[in-house]
Formats: sequence, structure tokens, C-alpha cells
Amino acid sequence: MSGVSSTSSTRSGDSVSTSLRSSVRATRAASLEELVAQSMPRLQALRSEGVTTIEIKSGYGLDLAGERKMLRVARRIGETLGIGVSSTLLAAHALPPEFKDRADAYIDAICDEILPAIAREGLADAVDAFCERIAFTPAQTRRVFEKARELGLPVKLHADQLSDLGGAALAAEFGARSAEHLEHTSEEGVRAMAAHGTVAVLLPGAYYALHETKLPPIDAFRAAGVPIAIATDLNPGTSPLLSLRLAMSMACTLFRLTPEEALRGATANAARALGFNDRGTLAVGKRADFVVWNIERPADLCYWIAGSLARRVVAGGRIVAGT
Repeated sequence: MSGVSSTSSTRSGDSVSTSLRSSVRATRAASLEELVAQSMPRLQALRSEGVTTIEIKSGYGLDLAGERKMLRVARRIGETLGIGVSSTLLAAHALPPEFKDRADAYIDAICDEILPAIAREGLADAVDAFCERIAFTPAQTRRVFEKARELGLPVKLHADQLSDLGGAALAAEFGARSAEHLEHTSEEGVRAMAAHGTVAVLLPGAYYALHETKLPPIDAFRAAGVPIAIATDLNPGTSPLLSLRLAMSMACTLFRLTPEEALRGATANAARALGFNDRGTLAVGKRADFVVWNIERPADLCYWIAGSLARRVVAGGRIVAGT
């Protein structure tokens, strides 16, 4: 079994790297207006299905101009669609071609140039990184997190997707809002996340698209009381998933979550992963984000694999989809 897992992870790593390089080229070549136009149909699809708050990450520019452009696109989308948008700087996503074989120098550029500029302009609500053998080491990730902390920005992490480099524990050490993927997270990582309140964000779309076989440690998360969130991880190469409802269904079928866990993962725990205390549950004084569904029971949201079930979508007390 270990040999099969290793081979699968190698193929997954190659797929991720190829997709990233292609997306970086396309992102750098596109204008801000072109990126907005390309993004709108995807966001409208998510909104029509009941999504009222999204996180948009950069990570496909990999230089100051490209990362700034992506984060400005995120702000524009939120203003245009009337939904909540949390923007995350993911400059430490991959090594740009101009820094080939010079990963430490690129981390210098992130810490000395990209992060301070983005923080000054108020374009990012959080900072993310990809801690993995095909991306950045724990030591390099730590440098990014230390700079983010110095600038007053919360962190989160792509952790333990293809191997266990201790990413979950590292994220928890810095009080990360969330750690994502987590297929290879160890018991030590789970305990650290539980101790620091870091949310485990599961991404079944990427697991499915990359033909992964190693399941995240769901039982360990449950036993330790780690909050579990669900996300689409919508991206052009490894998770072209336009449906949060399908992500919930996949979390049940692939990861064996219960429908109740999946619903909590897409609402209350998802809000917690983004640092939002004013949404995720229906309560007096909270933001009025809710969906009127054409269903008989909550479990139907995970039961129906496809189809339009949302009758009305309300974000911030205003109808943004349906009637």
C-alpha cells in the first residue's frame, strides 16, 4: 500500500506543478478586466447555488504586479456581485520561472517586497502558502508566516497534501485560521490544530481530480474536536468544481462525513476558517446570509448530486439570486 500511495502522490505532484506553470503564464498575460470577465461566470454559478461568501486566493501571478492584480480582481468581484469576499495572498504558491532553482531568493522577494506592498494597500485579508516538497519547505514557509505576523495579517496553509512535512503543526503554531488538504496529516498535526483552534478545510474536489487514495484523518479530527470545513478549491488545474453542494456530497461519499457534518462544514465552520464571526449561522445580530431551498430535509443538500435546488439566495439581507 505504501508503494501505491507514493506513486499516486508523485503523479499528483507532477499534475499540480504542470497546472501551476500554465496558469501563471495565462494570469500574467491577462488584464485585470479580462480576469474579472473570466471569473464572473464561475462566481455567478456559485452564488446561484447558495454561496454568499467566498474566499479568493492569488498565487498565479507570483510577482508583485500579478499578485496585486489578482487581489484587485477579488475586491472588484465582491463589489459587483454583492457577496462577501475574503481575499488571500498566496504568493508562496510555487516558484516563478525567473527564480528557477532560487527558492530562498523568491521567499526574500515575498517578505521584502510583495507582502509589505500588499499589506500597505489593504488588498489581503490573510496570507497563505504551499508547504510541500514540490513547493516550499517548512523553513521557508515559516519565514513567510513570520513576516505576515509582523504585518498583522492572519495566516493559513496548504498543508500535508502530498506528504507529511509537518505543515498542519506549523500552521497551528502560528495560530492559523485554517489548514487545507491535510491528506497526510499526522496525529501530532491533528493535536496541534486542536490545541490552537485551527480549522481543517477538506477539499474533496482536488482529491477526486488528482485520483488521490490517501484519506484525510477524519476520525482523528473528530476525536480531537478539530472543526471541519468543506470547500470547492475551485481552480483551473486540480479542482474545476463549480458546486459547493457537490463538494458537500463528495465529502460524504469520499470522506464519509455525515450530511450534518458537511452542512456545518459549508456554513459555520467555513465562516470560522475565514475569520468571520458575523455569519455562518442564523442568529439575531448576525449578517442575514441564507438560502431558501426546494428540499424536504437538510440531508437532501448532500443527497442530490446535481440540479438546481436554491429558490432564493440572500446575502447581507439582500436577494442576490432567485426570487
